[in-house]
Amino acid sequence: MTDKTHGTMNVAVFGAGRIGRIHAGNLARQPGVRLKYVVDVNREAAEALAREHGAEVVEADVALGDGSIGATVICSSTDTHADLIERSAAQGKHVFCEKPVDLALERARACAQAVERAGVVCMIGFQRRFDPTFAAVKARLDAGEIGTPEMLVVTSRDPGAPPVEYIKRSGGIFKDMLIHDFDIFRWILGDEAESLHATGSCLTDPAIEQAGDADSTAVTIRTKGGRLCQINTTRRAAYGYDQRFEVLGSGGMLQAGNVRPTEVTAFSARAVSTDVPEAFFLERYRAAYANEIAHFFDAVTRGTAVRTTIADGVKALELAEAATRSWREGRVVRIDETAA
Repeated sequence: MTDKTHGTMNVAVFGAGRIGRIHAGNLARQPGVRLKYVVDVNREAAEALAREHGAEVVEADVALGDGSIGATVICSSTDTHADLIERSAAQGKHVFCEKPVDLALERARACAQAVERAGVVCMIGFQRRFDPTFAAVKARLDAGEIGTPEMLVVTSRDPGAPPVEYIKRSGGIFKDMLIHDFDIFRWILGDEAESLHATGSCLTDPAIEQAGDADSTAVTIRTKGGRLCQINTTRRAAYGYDQRFEVLGSGGMLQAGNVRPTEVTAFSARAVSTDVPEAFFLERYRAAYANEIAHFFDAVTRGTAVRTTIADGVKALELAEAATRSWREGRVVRIDETAA
């Protein structure tokens, strides 16, 4: 929906935390887009964000009930995502929502069905697809530069674990952290998983194990086309936020490396050195976050499809569910066990 007087799309942002602030800043820079409302249970955070962008702090019912709101941007806690998506869709509002759709697979599938019935645009925030380096690899892969892709190796390492209280409600490392890597797998190889084996350990903090989670994992996926993918992750990399992958094809290999604060290389008699990787995801994916919000509003305005749909969100969650089961049960899991 668009404000008829000013030709502007009014938007409500749910969640005024760090990712909400990033998305609010990026959407405020989009032509023809106005941040009208900020919604957050933390009133102080909501008021600070609203002041920054000339918006108003309201309750969820007010924002969702306002017919002038054309889109909602959902950055609130995971347990609110599905409800806010469904309520937004029922009001005819387009939706951008951070991952995951929900922690429960059946709830996520029901949410996807509600979006389809409503006929609105719903984009899930898999920002890595919008990273310039990753997107360049995908474009060159699709252009046939290395022939047929056969194997993907993904390295995904955080500089440190989130608080244990967050981990307890996160749904576990496979749904919270690796869900991005599962999306990268589907996007880069252009194939669907047939089977998956996941293993995990707790190597960085015994409190994480006490919370019932792992902090270090290794996942091997075999696709329906016989391709292979290996994903290694950890909650602790002392040198920074390590995000890279390589795809091996019949005619060569493409690598996507880390982003550093600068690309200066220092040469001395003792060593050749570069900057360590960016500190964390907000810095590493700064450009990707801006690109994905621009893509969302461009798709809404033009009536075109978004690159990361709610169906992609469900597929990634299926893989996360399978990985969780594989780790806990110590066996290979066929994806049709969770997809059925």
